[in-house]
Amino acid sequence: VQLVESGGGSVQTGGSLRLSCAASGYAISTFVYMGWFRQAPGKEREVVAAVYRLGRGTSYADSVKGRFTISQDNAKNTVVLQMNSLKPEDTAMYYCAASKYGGGMNRREAYNYWGQGTQVTVS
Repeated sequence: VQLVESGGGSVQTGGSLRLSCAASGYAISTFVYMGWFRQAPGKEREVVAAVYRLGRGTSYADSVKGRFTISQDNAKNTVVLQMNSLKPEDTAMYYCAASKYGGGMNRREAYNYWGQGTQVTVS
């Protein structure tokens, strides 16, 4: 399984970015969860948003609720994170992750596969 993120970049406060995660080698519809995590320098990796199998449910970190939206496109085998009203504190490396067996959609330990990350910088 390979996960490749794209769409990161630099944006001003209040701007938007759309992150995409393309999966290869496995259909994302078979994963229990797909998630987006982020890690800022000196901080632990934290969950940003996650989607339960086939879009049956979503979860968001309190800090991004109302601003970020996660969606899953099974036909394209991609997961998208739409980020609006970006703030400087959203600056981080963003990672896509997939959970094959479940065990808590907000738990980093539940995810088996990780992408290399895409940098988001908000100034």
